Amino acid sequence: MHAPLPRAERRQYSRPPARGLFGLSEDERDQVTGAQSALLAEIGAVWPFTLATQVVACGLLLVVAIHEGATAMIPLVGAYSGVVVLVSLALSATLLMPTMRAWPPYQRHRILTAGSAGLAAGLLALLWTTTVMPAGALQLGCFVAVSGAIGVTALSIHPVRVATLGFGVGLVLMLAILGGVGIAFGVAVIFLGCLALVTHRFARIDQDLALDRIDESSEGRLAVKMIAEFEGHGTGWFWEADRHGRVTYISAKVAGELTPTGGSPAGLLLTDLFRMDSDSTERTLAFHLSSRTSFSDYSVCAAIDAAASRWWSISGRPVVDEIGRFQGFIGSGSDLTEKRKSEAEITRLALFDGLTGLANRQRMRITLDKTLAQQAGPHRPTAIFLLDLDRFKAVNDTLGHQAGDALLKQVAQRLQRGVGDTGLVGRLGGDEFQVVLPGTDNRETLGELARDLIKSLSQPYFISGASVAIGCSVGIAIAPLHGDDSETLIRNADLALYAAKGDGRGVHRFYSDDMLAGARTRKQLEDDLRAAVSQGAFQLAYQPVVSTKTKRIVGYEALIRWTHPTRGAVSPADFIPIAEECGLIEAIGEWVLRTACIEAARWPGDVRIAVNVSPIQFANPVLPALITSALAQSGIAADRLELEITEGVFLDETQSSDQMFKALKGLGVRLALDDFGTGYSSLGYLRNAPFDKIKIDQSFVKGAAQAGNRNAAIIKAIVTLADTLGMETTAEGVEIQDEIDLIRELGCSHIQGYVYGRPATAEDVMLQLDAQAGIATPSGFKVSRQPRTKMLRSARVAVHGALGDVRIRDISSKGAMIDGFQIDGDAVGVEMQIELLEDQMTTARVRWAKDGKAGIEFAEVVNLDRLNPMHVSRVLRRTA
Repeated sequence: MHAPLPRAERRQYSRPPARGLFGLSEDERDQVTGAQSALLAEIGAVWPFTLATQVVACGLLLVVAIHEGATAMIPLVGAYSGVVVLVSLALSATLLMPTMRAWPPYQRHRILTAGSAGLAAGLLALLWTTTVMPAGALQLGCFVAVSGAIGVTALSIHPVRVATLGFGVGLVLMLAILGGVGIAFGVAVIFLGCLALVTHRFARIDQDLALDRIDESSEGRLAVKMIAEFEGHGTGWFWEADRHGRVTYISAKVAGELTPTGGSPAGLLLTDLFRMDSDSTERTLAFHLSSRTSFSDYSVCAAIDAAASRWWSISGRPVVDEIGRFQGFIGSGSDLTEKRKSEAEITRLALFDGLTGLANRQRMRITLDKTLAQQAGPHRPTAIFLLDLDRFKAVNDTLGHQAGDALLKQVAQRLQRGVGDTGLVGRLGGDEFQVVLPGTDNRETLGELARDLIKSLSQPYFISGASVAIGCSVGIAIAPLHGDDSETLIRNADLALYAAKGDGRGVHRFYSDDMLAGARTRKQLEDDLRAAVSQGAFQLAYQPVVSTKTKRIVGYEALIRWTHPTRGAVSPADFIPIAEECGLIEAIGEWVLRTACIEAARWPGDVRIAVNVSPIQFANPVLPALITSALAQSGIAADRLELEITEGVFLDETQSSDQMFKALKGLGVRLALDDFGTGYSSLGYLRNAPFDKIKIDQSFVKGAAQAGNRNAAIIKAIVTLADTLGMETTAEGVEIQDEIDLIRELGCSHIQGYVYGRPATAEDVMLQLDAQAGIATPSGFKVSRQPRTKMLRSARVAVHGALGDVRIRDISSKGAMIDGFQIDGDAVGVEMQIELLEDQMTTARVRWAKDGKAGIEFAEVVNLDRLNPMHVSRVLRRTA
């Protein structure tokens, strides 16, 4: 290896001959030709502006000649201008056209030099013509324009030194032609010699710069050595391919991996050496190589199986030379093998729940999809359980989240033990779990497993030294009966779980089509409810509240009513919960509040209006401002407005609840505790909540007047509690007249219910208040009777030994109404036998008979649960 010569010596050693100094002869060195091409490109970038300057100068000269009427000058100016423009256009083609840019630089230098001389001669001739124009501003303007064109042209061609020298030669020659050989010509020749010396010096400087670039290329070899060091011991590597996609260079360490037999990958197609990840969604390597586009960070492995365990990230870009010719590709890469192993481990961990160790939602979905995909062949059913823990939130709230996490771990262990190897158990998140059971659709087997899991999970847990009891509800769906894809199956299992929760929790339910129909009906009702809110399709009805002492109507409760265009009247019990879930309750509640206050403004000043407030409304800090606005808009006194609040607002007792109570009482409105005794079990909130009234739920009022019923004692206890706290009491749902006296005797201050009329319109309220000075008149049944259950059931009867068939329309534990009863003579008081249970006759007596119908009274109290336990229990739950 020889040490490189100093730069000055290298210049002397490699100095080109003088004829090649100006670039008019061929030079095979890439660095020199590259530098010359760059100078030509520099001129080409500004030449359009130079051409525009020349055209402007020529055009101005022609216009002035025509304007001045210089007939003799016009052809001369036109000829000179044509020469200038044609020569300039020829130079534009040489500098800018792709085909001519592909010519060797020395040929283009020759054309540019000759053209520069021609431009100089033409422009000087034009300048000469301005001297024969009439003196004046136009002559001066033309002179300046042509002089400017000469200056701009000379400046534009300055990067190519020989072109500048040619421009000067053209000026001197044209000067000799126009002015002859004289003093001016001599001076011009002298200055031309000076220009030649200066140009020669500039050319030498350019040549030195080209040699410096050669030096820099040699210095680049050192960089190549450094790169080789990096390739040998670093993490990255490099590759290069020709224009056909064949590898011309690749780092040795990768070459060894690609050709383990010891051969060289040089000359092979890049696409034959690497194959992309099968899961990749990127375009292929072949596409980028053929379209000559860049690519980045493509995951590839060796095309041969022997090295398929190695993975690399590869990037590449196309390479073009100085004149835009495509040369091939160059790129780099890095080893991905360890990274992919780490990612695979991370992916594996991502499929399991970090708390319980069960499969997580993603793995459960993947497993379910694969299991269902196997059903494409032989029938292979699959069942899915969705489990939700009951009362788990109470554990978190009372014992803390750490205790909740410990509880979830124990639940996971019990689930795994209960399911065993028959299925995969996973945790979806929170207290939701899922079980996939492939290969079974037997309902008895699945039901037994569900009951066992519920029983197991309902056993006490010992967490942080405390015994904890929770429950579990299970929804079950079976494929392909309930869906042949994972999304449908999970949705249907979720509907079954929703039904299990609705049936009292702690049970399991199989999916059925009516569950989906119910969900769709609910969704449709939600959509219709949104339309009703926007269209104002609600009405208010007012139910009177009567004082037990004066029997006067002292107030009304505003009850919302919605008449659906196709369903008719929709019960608030059906649409209010939906409004609370979908976020419409606040808009509905505001409309009820404002409308009720406006209507109450028409009533006498001592009649109150009661408005129900949802827990969602109560939790909104803007409620006091809304009430203030409603009172101001209607003009009623604050103490005439009574807000009925359910016990649900105390489920999350916070400081904000206390602040809301203070704010509401600060407005002067009255507060009533609605549905007392049916919700929150604690009475502690009564110590602080500033209620003015307690409303006793109708479930305690119904049957209170019947012998042996304990509801009267409960009512008495509530009244005593309210009196002690200085609160009024209202008995809700009073429907029988004999209950009025009982309620009055028990000490309730107010009564509300159908006994004093059904909810009425605002116009009917005005009539009620005007009639009898507001005194309420009771109506309806006078004596309480047992609750009746509607039904349609056939039964045999025996009267005086004669048998017949009747239909039972409704029934209670003490009697029934039958249809199809025919008997000669007066039937009232006739004894009969009726078959309520198969082969068991019950004695009864006819109390009334009319038009084939009759009311009968049983001789003994009948246990309705024995008639149809499933049907009766559902009815009783619905009517409770």
